[in-house]
Amino acid sequence: MAKKREVSVRRGSHERGKKVGAAVIIGTSLEWFDFYLYASMAALVFGKVFFPSANSSVSTLAAFSTFAVGFLARPFGGILFGILGDRIGRKAVLSISLLIMGIASGLIGLVPSYAAIGVAAPALLIILRILQGFGASAELGSAITVAYEHADEKTRGRYGAYPVMGAQIGLLAASLAVAAVTSLDDEALYTWGWRVPFIASFAIVIVGYWIRRAMPESEEFEKVATEARQRKGFQVLRDLVRGNWRGLLVVAAVYGGYSALSYTFKTFSLSYLTEFQGVAKNVGALGVTFASIAAIIACPLIGRLSDRVDTRKVMIGAAIGVALMAFPAFWLFDTGRSPLIWGVMVVTTGVLAPMIMVAASPYMARQFPTEVRASGIGTGREVSGAAAGGLAPILALTMVTMSPSHSTWGVSLLIIGCAVLVVGGGLFDQSRRVTGGATAPSEVPEALEPQRR
Repeated sequence: MAKKREVSVRRGSHERGKKVGAAVIIGTSLEWFDFYLYASMAALVFGKVFFPSANSSVSTLAAFSTFAVGFLARPFGGILFGILGDRIGRKAVLSISLLIMGIASGLIGLVPSYAAIGVAAPALLIILRILQGFGASAELGSAITVAYEHADEKTRGRYGAYPVMGAQIGLLAASLAVAAVTSLDDEALYTWGWRVPFIASFAIVIVGYWIRRAMPESEEFEKVATEARQRKGFQVLRDLVRGNWRGLLVVAAVYGGYSALSYTFKTFSLSYLTEFQGVAKNVGALGVTFASIAAIIACPLIGRLSDRVDTRKVMIGAAIGVALMAFPAFWLFDTGRSPLIWGVMVVTTGVLAPMIMVAASPYMARQFPTEVRASGIGTGREVSGAAAGGLAPILALTMVTMSPSHSTWGVSLLIIGCAVLVVGGGLFDQSRRVTGGATAPSEVPEALEPQRR
């Protein structure tokens, strides 16, 4: 009888794991699909469609400014939706974020051109981009929280891989979509081709919403749900800032460092290869594609490794690996040889960067108690990510441009500095201060053990 009960529990846990995994992956896939798709279209299409000008550079710059607007909205969305996640539940916020992101992205594909409706076209684009930013800000922090709270002590690394794997799937899907539509002739691309991937978001959001509605709420949140729903938003924020500011700093350091080094490799390096080394544009784009494929394969393996080795050690080890690659990466880029460039992209953004994030997912979650976990991750991640991820590529490009010999020494030192931030966040683990479920039992000080029992 006991054996049957054990089998039944395992089967139920396995089914729950599949539902959670599918729900987390579909949302983060859509977030990164939309992110990379918008970034690509802003660079290639939106300048001509929504900001026509005699100077193509001015048009492209205007299009990129709408891309930046999404980043500006994300810290506010991270705080707002984090608070909602700690008040009304993780499942509800994940469903809301998916709807906002998917509908906004689909509507972008339906916005008429500047030639059709004048200044109303870029105005609508900006409004929808802001909505995209709000939706995206709720996604990854909530997904990390859900994955952590549905896992047990032996599977938190595996569950932590779900959000990262979803991001890589979205990045790969977007890169393939961009490659497909840019293969069309200019007339088809500018009139209807670019719209197709955006409109496809409507179909993705329908499937994703159905999957997320079937996902169970986490048991950890259910235990505090009654009290949580009675709290006001300012109470959640007050509890977070007053009692968990150290955890916020840890998350800001870890995610800020990760975001900066990741965007430096994924965005600045593409510009550097094209502008300063004369490498064909498709070489860098293919490097991102190969790196995404490698990451999709690596994420589950890294998750299992994190279940065998302390997540903090995996995260710190990967950050040290990135630091060691900081100078050799650009030495290999400077050769201009495609296989070497692809190899660097696969190692840095296909293995080491995902290794940091897979391990960092449960690590960041355990910095906070259940009552403020979603708001803690959302606030720390979005504020630091928007600042570091947005500024690092610009700073890197500025340093290389201002250097008389276009030296990348400054960029390599920047990458090392970002890695040091991740290591620093790993060394100042605050989970021992946390009670109420955020810390693994083996990590709770002996003085707190009786309270847990």
